[in-house]
Amino acid sequence: MSKLFSTDFAGRSISLKADYVAGQADGAILAQYGDTIVLVTAVSLKTIREGVDFLPMTVDYQEMTFAAGKIPGGFFKREGRPNEKEILTSRIIDRSLRPLFPKNYFHETQIVASVLSVDEENDSDVAAMLAASAALEISNIPFKGPIAGVRIGRVDGAFVCNPSVALQEKSDINLFLVGRKIVPGTEGRPYDVNLVMMEGGANEVGEETIVEAIGFGLEAMRPVIDLQDRMRQETGKAKRVMAIPAVDEVLAAKVAEAALPGLNEGYGMPRKLERYAKLGDVRKEVVRMLSVDDPSLKGKILEIIESLERRILREMILRDNRRIDGRSNTEIRPISSEIGLLPRVHGSALFNRGETQALVTVTLGTSHDEQRMDYIAGEEMRSFLLHYNFPPYSVGEAKPLRSPGRREIGHGGLSRRALLPVLPPKEEFPYTIRVVSEILSSNGSSSMATVCGGSLALMDAGVPVRDTVAGIAMGLLKEGDQVVILSDILGDEDHAGDMDFKVCGTEKGITSLQMDIKIDNLTGDVLRKALAQAREGRLFIIGKLRETAAQPRQDISIYAPRITTVKVRPDKVRDVIGSGGKNIRQIVAETGVEINVEDDGTVTIASSDADAAARAVAMVKWLTEDAEVGKIYKGTVKKIVDFGAFVEILPGTEGLLHISQLAKERVNKVTDILGEGDEVMVKVLEVDKQGKIRLSRKEALGADGGR
Repeated sequence: MSKLFSTDFAGRSISLKADYVAGQADGAILAQYGDTIVLVTAVSLKTIREGVDFLPMTVDYQEMTFAAGKIPGGFFKREGRPNEKEILTSRIIDRSLRPLFPKNYFHETQIVASVLSVDEENDSDVAAMLAASAALEISNIPFKGPIAGVRIGRVDGAFVCNPSVALQEKSDINLFLVGRKIVPGTEGRPYDVNLVMMEGGANEVGEETIVEAIGFGLEAMRPVIDLQDRMRQETGKAKRVMAIPAVDEVLAAKVAEAALPGLNEGYGMPRKLERYAKLGDVRKEVVRMLSVDDPSLKGKILEIIESLERRILREMILRDNRRIDGRSNTEIRPISSEIGLLPRVHGSALFNRGETQALVTVTLGTSHDEQRMDYIAGEEMRSFLLHYNFPPYSVGEAKPLRSPGRREIGHGGLSRRALLPVLPPKEEFPYTIRVVSEILSSNGSSSMATVCGGSLALMDAGVPVRDTVAGIAMGLLKEGDQVVILSDILGDEDHAGDMDFKVCGTEKGITSLQMDIKIDNLTGDVLRKALAQAREGRLFIIGKLRETAAQPRQDISIYAPRITTVKVRPDKVRDVIGSGGKNIRQIVAETGVEINVEDDGTVTIASSDADAAARAVAMVKWLTEDAEVGKIYKGTVKKIVDFGAFVEILPGTEGLLHISQLAKERVNKVTDILGEGDEVMVKVLEVDKQGKIRLSRKEALGADGGR
C-alpha cells in the first residue's frame, strides 16, 4: 500500500510517494512538485563483480517528451541520446550522491530519474535530486543521507528559493545547491545542513553574496530533509550489513617499508610524467615482491599503496607546508599565452599554465548557425556555443577517439557560463559565436584554462566583450582544526584533497563556479576565506591575460562574415519576404548574401563582400520604403482608367496619376501617353491621412529640366 508524504517547500507543496510504482526496485519514489512529476528508482546488485575495487554507479536523468505533451522529432519518433540538460543534471546528481556511499561499497548501482510531467513553475532538477535521496533512504542500500537540492536566485536584491522560469530570467544568480543532514548540530540545533555540491552561474556578483546565497539555500532545505526522515522511519528498509574488512597490520607494515622510500622520492618530482613513471615503478615492484607467494594479495597491496600516497601528499601540505612543485599555498603556476596563432581562424589563443595547455578558437557565424536546443520545457535558440575536447594525448595516453563524454559536456557547460555574462547583446553584435577548446596537455584545471583561453580568443576575434574573464581551481585540506587552502591545484592535489572548487569571473565579480565537498562541517568562515583566496588568484591571472590582450580587436577577421542589420517596420516584413519568399530569393540570387528576417522587423545581411552587402541593404530599403512627398520615383503603370493611371512606385505601393498630371498640355486620353507596363517618372504630390498617394508626371518632367 502506497504512502504519501508532503510538506511545504519554497511556498509550494511537494510530495513523495513510496511503494506506489516500480515495486521491484530497491527504492522507488514518485516526487510531485506542482505539476512536475519525477520518478526515481535505485537498484544495487547483491553481488560484486570480480576484481572491482570501486563504486560502479551510473546515474541517468531522462526527460520524457510526453511529459510536456510532445511527440519526439526525427525519423524514429522516440527519445534518443541525452541532450545537454539531461547530461548536466545526471552529473549533478551523481556528484552529490557518490561521496555518500561507504568506501568499501563496490556493488553495481544505478539511479534512474524519469521526468513524467513538467510545468514551467517547478524545477524538475530539484524534484529529481530529492527523489534520488529519498529512494536511497528508504531502500536497503547503505547511504549517508539524507540530502536535498535547491535552486537559488536573486531578484531585486532578495534571494529566491526554487524560482520559476519567468522569475529566474530576472535573477542575477542561478545556483544549484545540494546539502546533507549532519548530526549533531551546532548552536542548539538538532542537526546542521552541510554543503555537498554547488554548481551555477552569476552576473558578476561578489563573494559575500555567494556565501549568503549558500546559507539561505541550506536553511531552505530543512523541510524536505525532515520529510525524508519521516518517510524513512515509516517505510524504510533495514540497510544491508557492510562487513568492515579487517586491516592486515602485518601486510600494511611490509608494504610501507617497501614502498615509502620510492613514494617519497616520486612525490619530490615536480613534473607529472616523471612522477607518474616513478610511482608506477614503485607500485609494480612492491606488488612483485610481496605477492610472489600469494598473487591474491595484489589488490590489497595496491589499496595500501594508494592510502600511503594520499597520506604522503597530505602530510607534505599540512605538516611540511610543501607542495609537489615547490609552490606556496597561494602561488599560481607560471602563465604564458599568445593570440592570433592560426591565420585563417576568426580568433585563436594558446594558454599555458604549468603543464596544462589549451588551444582555444572562435568562429563567427550568422543566425542560421544558431543551435536549436529542444527541451521538454521549451526550445532555446543558442547563439553562443562552447565545446570542450579532452583528447587522450593530453595526458600521455593512447585511446580511441570517441564523441564527447559527460565530463567534456560538464566542463564545457561550466566554461560557457563563465564567459556568457561579458558577451555583447545580440542587437550590438548579431553573430553566432562558437568557442572550441582543445586541451593539448593537462595537469589539473583544464576547464579553467578553457575559460582563460576563451576570453583571449574572443578578444582576438574582435568580439566586443565587456571585460576579461579568468578561472582558477582551488583545493582544501582539513585535519582537525587545521585548514589549508590551495590555489591553482594539480591533479594529485585534487585527488588527495577534501574540497575541489572552481571559480570564474571578472574583476567585478563571479560569473560561474562549481564545488564538490568531501568533508562535513564546512563553515561559512572557511568558505569566505577560500573564495577570497580564489579572488586573489583570479585577479592575478586576469593581469597576466591583459599582458597578452587588454581589449578586443577593433575589427573582426577579414575571413569572418560581415553582418549588417537593417530595421524595418514589422508590418513591412512581408514586403521583404515577398510572396512565397520571392523577394528574399531574388536578393540572394543577385547579391550572394545570406539574409535573415525576424518577426520584429530586424533584417540581418551577412556577406564577406562589402559591395554585395551594400546592394542587399539598398534592395531591402527599397522594398520597405514609404512614399515621400516631393520625391521622384521611377514607377510602373499597373492599371489605366479613364481619369488616369495607377502607378506602382515602390513594391506594393501604388499611387494615382490623374490625367491632369500627365503632361503640361491638355491630354484627351491616358492611352495617348501611357500603356500598362510602361515605366514612368513621377513625383509624389501628396499622401493623405488614409495613405492614398497623388502623383504627377508633369512635375517630374519639370524637375528634370522640362524633358
